[in-house]
Amino acid sequence: MLRGSNQAAQGFYQALGYEVQDVGVWGRWLASPGAPPEDYVQPDAEGKLDVTITYLEMTQPPAESAPGAPAGKRVALMRSEPPTVPFYRFLYNEIGRDWLWWERRALDDAALARVIANPDVEVYVLYCNGTPAGMAEIDRRYDRAVDLAYLGVVPEYLGQGLGRYLLGAALDIAWSHAPEKVTVNTCNLDHPKALTLYQRFGFQPVERVQKRIDDPRMTGLIPPV
Repeated sequence: MLRGSNQAAQGFYQALGYEVQDVGVWGRWLASPGAPPEDYVQPDAEGKLDVTITYLEMTQPPAESAPGAPAGKRVALMRSEPPTVPFYRFLYNEIGRDWLWWERRALDDAALARVIANPDVEVYVLYCNGTPAGMAEIDRRYDRAVDLAYLGVVPEYLGQGLGRYLLGAALDIAWSHAPEKVTVNTCNLDHPKALTLYQRFGFQPVERVQKRIDDPRMTGLIPPV
């Protein structure tokens, strides 16, 4: 099966001798009949997504102390030195699925292993009551800057205060390396409160960039809803 807009793939299969079949494809959104989920980001006719990326930075540590762990939960933050590729993929895919994190999915195992095994890339795993509940990836490969490359919470743990705790702890770790600045970026595909949360902790927007990308659900990198 091919989408009608995918002319390049159609030409490829026709060259191999495939012919168009008279078939239909039927589907139903589980959220409500005939409509996608409310937060579903709809690609255009060419399978593209318009993305607005906001780059932020802070040049001094947050004025307030990092928030403590949510009450009533056994929380631990541990560095994985380094994580195995399957464990990293589990965290990355679970945390980023709804926000269309795709870049690390596009790397093969060897390329991904080179990144997460780099001593200047620190992966911290947040555990809640003994279960992996979040991840913060701190990238120190930049000159005089530390980047919060990835930070997020597993969907089942959203809305419990763990994101604020994880961000505060990650910033403490980032600033412990005495950089000139700490950077992060977010986009309109991320959690709707991500930008506000970063600004609340002291990040300031420094640049916005518009990009048009292939929808990773249509390229096969992320399973469709």
